[in-house]
Amino acid sequence: MKKLFTTTLLIAMVFIHTYEIHAQFKVDAQLRDRFELRDGYQKLAADGSTPTALVSQRTRISFSYETDNLKLVFTPQDIRLWGGDAVVSSSGVANNTNIGLFEGFAEVKLGNLGWVSAGRQQLKYDNERILAARNWNQNGMSYDALVFKLKLAEWKLHIGSSWNSLNETTSDNLYPVSRIKSYNFLWVNRKFSDNFSTSLLHVASGVTETDTTNTLNFRQTTGFYSKYNKDNLSIWGNVYYQYGKNQIGTEVRAFIIDADASYKIGNFTPGIGLGYLSGNRKTGADQTTDNLFDVLYGARHKYFGFIDYFRSFSSHTKQGGLADYYFYLDYKFSKSVNVRNIGHIFQLAQTNPTTPTDKYLGYENDLILKYKFNDWGALEGGYVFYLPTESLKTIQGVANDKFSQFVYIQLTLTPTLFKQEVQPK
Repeated sequence: MKKLFTTTLLIAMVFIHTYEIHAQFKVDAQLRDRFELRDGYQKLAADGSTPTALVSQRTRISFSYETDNLKLVFTPQDIRLWGGDAVVSSSGVANNTNIGLFEGFAEVKLGNLGWVSAGRQQLKYDNERILAARNWNQNGMSYDALVFKLKLAEWKLHIGSSWNSLNETTSDNLYPVSRIKSYNFLWVNRKFSDNFSTSLLHVASGVTETDTTNTLNFRQTTGFYSKYNKDNLSIWGNVYYQYGKNQIGTEVRAFIIDADASYKIGNFTPGIGLGYLSGNRKTGADQTTDNLFDVLYGARHKYFGFIDYFRSFSSHTKQGGLADYYFYLDYKFSKSVNVRNIGHIFQLAQTNPTTPTDKYLGYENDLILKYKFNDWGALEGGYVFYLPTESLKTIQGVANDKFSQFVYIQLTLTPTLFKQEVQPK
């Protein structure tokens, strides 16, 4: 790995000093360590269970080279649990570690129209409800894709597509049903004023019908995101509708709605919001239409509570969907220190034969403290607890629970290690 980094650095330096153009070469690093005390994280704590304490780490180094017509980015990363290197003496294989390529793409200018990027890259749009970096996960989220990024007058237009394969084969397009085989999107954005902007996003996501067949069923997702900021008032909202077919070929009719409003009063910013994800009233043989919304590659941890009980809605809500009525209060102690407390009231969007009849799922409280001690460093801590109902206990299969809580402390360092700019002679 050290040899690879050195080679990349030398190649970039040759580029900079060879061409008489404006060029910039940067080396950025990211180190993120997170301590977690799990006593009910992702699933209710069962009576008599023992809490888990662990530390995970993300290490990234990003090389970027940029001119007026070209941008190259290369970001390897290492993900590991502290103490997870259970080395096998005969092969040197380590468990619970993952060294790979997070980003590796080129972006080329298309005259006055915009840019085209190809390779492994992050795709983050609007509030990340449908296309997200999913940054809570130490691995993060990047995509192998081709993206045209065009600017037409006051409009931004992005068109992206991906085609995924597990192996180089001479026949068949087999792919796991748990992953999206073909991911294609169109994003149109317009900033109408300094206070208001809106976006249209359409995604066509194709999944194989079975692990051993080539048939692709496409779920279509279309919707809008808008935000408005003026003085101390901030409002944003989105609505997305899904149609087409789900993985097994059933007709899809589903939607999601999010709305959030806040108003700053001195150092305090109170706010309220709603997240509603539609669900199914019928299941099994009685289900002729799938009304459960699929968030695709959207953010999970950012929405529906930091204790992460609701990530896969087919299993975690028994296809019932989810309604989240939340309220929050931010307090800014200084430019570098702020605290936020969020209260969530959860209930099923729909009941069906596999869910309890009572929709109410309980209350979650998220308390988050952030301290930015430098431009390149931040410390964040959180304490989360959940008060469940019998309905949630039934859905999760935890009859005898105890108080469920989750604590984390996260250190993030993002320094720029090297930066050089060359102006044309």
